[in-house]
Amino acid sequence: MDADSPPPSRPVTLEDVARVAGVSRATVSRVINETPTVDRTLRHAVEDAVAATGYVPNRAARSLVTRRTGSVALVVSEQEKRHAAAPFLGRVFTDPHFGRVVSGLVDVLRPAGVHLVLMLVDDEASRLQTLSYLRQGHVDGVVLISSHVDDPLPQLLAGTRLPAVLSGRPQRDSSLAFVEADQRAGARLAADHLVSLGRTRIGSVAGPQDMPAARERLEGFRAALAERGILDVPWAEGDFTHTGGAAAVRELLARRPDLDGLFVASDLMALGALPVLQRAGREVPRDVAVVGFDDSHAAQSCDPPLTTVRQPVEEMASATAQLLLRQIARPGQAVRSELFAPELVVRASA
Repeated sequence: MDADSPPPSRPVTLEDVARVAGVSRATVSRVINETPTVDRTLRHAVEDAVAATGYVPNRAARSLVTRRTGSVALVVSEQEKRHAAAPFLGRVFTDPHFGRVVSGLVDVLRPAGVHLVLMLVDDEASRLQTLSYLRQGHVDGVVLISSHVDDPLPQLLAGTRLPAVLSGRPQRDSSLAFVEADQRAGARLAADHLVSLGRTRIGSVAGPQDMPAARERLEGFRAALAERGILDVPWAEGDFTHTGGAAAVRELLARRPDLDGLFVASDLMALGALPVLQRAGREVPRDVAVVGFDDSHAAQSCDPPLTTVRQPVEEMASATAQLLLRQIARPGQAVRSELFAPELVVRASA
C-alpha cells in the first residue's frame, strides 16, 4: 500500500485525498462539488487521487453544500378507477412506451450522476403523498407523465416551484414546460397514407378520450380525412392495451364490416387488432390496410409487420431530461417547450 494512502481500518477522508493529490482540502472539496473555476490540472490531480484512494463522497454532506439531492422524480399519474384489464402498476411496467421513456431519461441523467425515483399516482391519497414527498426536498426536479385531461397534478406541481417538465402537452394552460410529438401531424400522416392507397371506407381504433394524446390523434385523423371528402369515419375506443385493441376492432367490425382502411392509435392495440381482422376473414393489407402509431417493438412483432407513425420516444425523453437539468442548474430562467415531428414508417400492413 502507498505510504500516503490511509490505513484500511478507517474510511477515506477529504484530507487523505488532499494529501495524495498534493493540494488543499478546500481544493478537493471544490472538485468534489463540481465548482467550475478549479484549474484543470488541479482537477485532474484530485480525480486521480480519488481513484487511487477509493474515496466515496458523502452525498448527505454534499447536499448541504450544493442544496442538491442528485435525484429527480419520474411521476406517472393516471385517472382514478380507469376500467382496464390490469392494475395500474402492471400496466405501467408492461407498457413498452414507458420503458422507452425511462431509457431516454436514463441516457441523460446517468452520465450527469442523477438518480431517477419512480412515483405512481392513481388516487387522491397517492397524489397527496407524492406532493408531500416532493415538497420536502427529496428530489431536485420532476418529470411528470400525466395521462388524463382533468388531472390536477400539473397545476399542483407548478405550485411547488420545483423544476418540472411534462412528458406530453397539457390539455389546460400550464406554466410547466413540456416535450411532445405533434400528435395531429402524425394522425394526418396516417390519413394521407390510407387515402393514397385508394382506401375510402376508413375507421379508427382510438385511445382513451380522456387522454390528450389520444384525443389529438383521433381529432387530427378525422379532420385530415374530412379535408379529403371522407366525412363518415367510424371509430371505437380502446385503452392502449393489446386486449383493448382487440375488443375495439371487434366492436368496430360489428358496426362496419366493410372497412378497407384502419388507423389504430397505438402499435400495442394494433397487435391485438390484427388477429381479429384475420379471424373475421379480412386479409391485411389486401382487404384492410392498417396503420399504427408509435413505431414500438410491437410494430415489428405484428403479422404482417405494421406500417406506423413514428414518434421518437427515446429522443423526446432525453430532451425532457435535458430541459429539467437546465432548469435545475439555472432556476428561474424561462425554459421553452419542445415539439417533435413524427414520421411515417411504411411496412407490410399498409
